[in-house]
Amino acid sequence: MNQATIDFIRQHQDEDVRQLAFLGSKYPDVDMPFALDQIRGRQMARTKLPRWANIDGIIYPPHISMEQCSSEVTAMYKAELAARLVKKNQQNARIGHSLEKINFLDMTGGFGVDFSYIAARLGVKSMYVERQAHLCEAAKENFERLGLKNAIVKNGDGVEVLHTFGLQEDESPQNAPNAESYQGRSAKPLQLIFIDPARRDDAGNKVVSLQDCIPDVTLLQDEMLEKSDFVIIKLSPMLDWHRAVNELKQVREVHIVSTGNECKELLLVLSSSLGDKAKSSTEVDEAHVSETDDETSHLKVYCINDNQVMSYDETDKSVVNIASGKECGIVRLEKCSNGENDLPQDGSKSLYLYEPNASLMKAGCFGVISSRYGVKMLAKNSHLFVSEDPVADFPGRSFRIKAVSSFNKKDLKRQLSGITKANIATRNFPLSVTELRKRLKLKDGGDTYIFATTLSDESHVLFICEKV
Repeated sequence: MNQATIDFIRQHQDEDVRQLAFLGSKYPDVDMPFALDQIRGRQMARTKLPRWANIDGIIYPPHISMEQCSSEVTAMYKAELAARLVKKNQQNARIGHSLEKINFLDMTGGFGVDFSYIAARLGVKSMYVERQAHLCEAAKENFERLGLKNAIVKNGDGVEVLHTFGLQEDESPQNAPNAESYQGRSAKPLQLIFIDPARRDDAGNKVVSLQDCIPDVTLLQDEMLEKSDFVIIKLSPMLDWHRAVNELKQVREVHIVSTGNECKELLLVLSSSLGDKAKSSTEVDEAHVSETDDETSHLKVYCINDNQVMSYDETDKSVVNIASGKECGIVRLEKCSNGENDLPQDGSKSLYLYEPNASLMKAGCFGVISSRYGVKMLAKNSHLFVSEDPVADFPGRSFRIKAVSSFNKKDLKRQLSGITKANIATRNFPLSVTELRKRLKLKDGGDTYIFATTLSDESHVLFICEKV
């Protein structure tokens, strides 16, 4: 990168790259494609990677890599998860791995955001592997500026690098001068492997099947578990995590991570040792990952949305595919003699409506939600809950129901009187939000929230609410 390019980046760092792209002929000495990547990358980093954006000299990749990389929030979550796993394993083994040897391997380094946070948090010698040379060059520069002293950058194929790791003869417990010191210690060369398989094929098409991702972790899992105490697999939020768990061996934890109520990623933790026993959401620590001395083979699921967290044991009896209202306590709205929903408007009786956050929706743990928070599901497929008393810590959005309307014109006119705009959502409803908004003749926005759904008796209703 020459001085002209450096100066151009500094002088135009806050400008629109779409306009800057037309200035190439005016600046022949500037590497314009590179400069535009740096300007656009830093602008994105201000919200996605604020710590990186505040460090001069960070080299940003092309736009698609910036879009695909983890945010600072999700990278920090993975770092805390990794630290908890490694700490737990060291406590069980009563001895740590050597600081002189590589203990953490990132097989699919990418832009290096996840690697940098995990490596810094673990404080061990770590290896970043990436097939694309330009990303490796950027990683070397960036890790130095980030102060990662124990990071090794390798341009190559992560699978081939994995093959090179093995238990050295002089590391074997029976060859140790004091064999007792190795009692309970893992003989595996690595503490942690992180892998984020590409979710596009060689033609650039998106794939959703685990076997279609590159590399295929279903074929690598045995070797990874043989060579590492823990494996963290990062997957697309579009993936069916139940199917992924069934296709993989020894999955101990599933982490469904959302930010701003948008599901960002799935994390699967694999280990040949027993996983941690599930705790209630109130026992999860600040990092949202719990520790316990009790061991069990149960699969634990963590649902994260910003500061909202809920965890549960997947083998819990209340975590079932709901085939009837019995498991989740489906509510029945009483009817007046005139057939309208009986919800007095004088404040003598209140109902509260709850919409689970994106991670809970992805988990599908509706029975757990009902039993843990004392709420009842409106209908089997509504994914909405109600209660007579407000639930202060519900992991999602909470509303007070002001009125309930059927879908006949007379009822709609009466219940929507005076409402000119509203925020509309549909759950198991025959009309889309756009179609319903047009039908109701309401503008978007305001303080009124309308949820349209289908009850267990197949009737269509609107819940007219205000936020709690």
